Amino acid sequence: MTEIQDNSVAVIGAGITGITTAYKLMKRGFAVTVFDPNSYAAMETSYANGGQLSASNAEVWNSWSTVLKGIKWMLKPGAPLLVNPKPSWHKFSWMAEFLAAIPKHEENTVTTARLAIAARQHLIDMAESEGIEFNREDRGILHFYKTPKDFEAAQRVTAMLAKGGLVRREVTPEEIRTIEPTLKGDFVGGFFTDSDFTGDIHKYTNGLAAACARQGVVLKFGTAVLDTKADAEGVTLHARRGNSGIETHRFGKVVVCAGTASRKLASQLGDRVNIYPVKGYSITVNLTTEADQAAAPWVSLLDDDAKIVASRLGADRFRVAGTAEFNGFNKDICKARIDPLVEWCNRYFPEMSTRQFVPWAGLRPMMPNMMPRVAQGRNPNVFYNTGHGHLGWTLSAITADMVSSLVGAAQEQSGTKIFAPASKELAA
Repeated sequence: MTEIQDNSVAVIGAGITGITTAYKLMKRGFAVTVFDPNSYAAMETSYANGGQLSASNAEVWNSWSTVLKGIKWMLKPGAPLLVNPKPSWHKFSWMAEFLAAIPKHEENTVTTARLAIAARQHLIDMAESEGIEFNREDRGILHFYKTPKDFEAAQRVTAMLAKGGLVRREVTPEEIRTIEPTLKGDFVGGFFTDSDFTGDIHKYTNGLAAACARQGVVLKFGTAVLDTKADAEGVTLHARRGNSGIETHRFGKVVVCAGTASRKLASQLGDRVNIYPVKGYSITVNLTTEADQAAAPWVSLLDDDAKIVASRLGADRFRVAGTAEFNGFNKDICKARIDPLVEWCNRYFPEMSTRQFVPWAGLRPMMPNMMPRVAQGRNPNVFYNTGHGHLGWTLSAITADMVSSLVGAAQEQSGTKIFAPASKELAA
């Protein structure tokens, strides 16, 4: 059997979660190797999300109002939430656990808000330390509402988020027009979170991947992990690079950050991680003229009624994302799901042309309770940092720090102390 390097760690997945995890482990002194089947980092769910780093969107979805809306929308192709009625055991088991988590709606929302706030500085510090440019905009996030009922519901959510330490202030229709003058429409009110910000997740992840490579992390892009097995001494991975033969790799530990593929890998490792792939869509509007650039917003927006978010990515791009589709491992881009995003742009920014836009769809890895799985597996050499759902961009920096601390603690217990102290956020 091949001798295992004591401080070697495999990270499976090179999205935002996997790359931030690799970076944090590398900074703690581990010898890290990242595996991903794509040729570059951030080519799946981390490719074209809504751009928001949004503690103000930390409310988990486990509520009876979400269930009732889902039932109402089930047969409407363009609805914000769409469930394919075709039965599957995976879908039914996930939904049963989703319902079982409803009593923890407030508790999980408060916890998520705390994590999101803690993540901010970690993400900023990594970007500044490594000189990563990612179209960051520190202009806050504005939630807006069209009916008194929706606004009152938002007031209740704001109270929950406040328990997690988030400050978002109530704003009048007049203040909405001042905060973002390009936004057209009649609103009853809104909430503005000054501390939230936005950026291009794909640029950030690739910039951090390059920083990892400069500092010794081995990036095995184009290499798919076929199966995994853990034992008392470490972990064995069988992987295939392109069309070549199967490679066998041995590591001391593994961290699974594989998005929707994490469920299958966890099963091989003796754990149950009930992630479901929830499809989200986005369009990136190319602002090709000065008139379009002037007509597009700079402040990031969230329309709670339509479940749509929007962010400016530099002078010449505008990202609009939303919807949730429960349709298995289906990555098809459906016109009926893209059209509402285009119509939303035309409705609220009528002077901005949508003549050029790029559609995209990705599968969010969601746990039934909407909380990321950051934990050690049954085998002490196995760890998970996955299942972040629609908040991977928002939470990844803190969950990466948390899981790297867990790996470090396990390493210390084995008698090899090589890691830095845990962060203050984790210690708290």
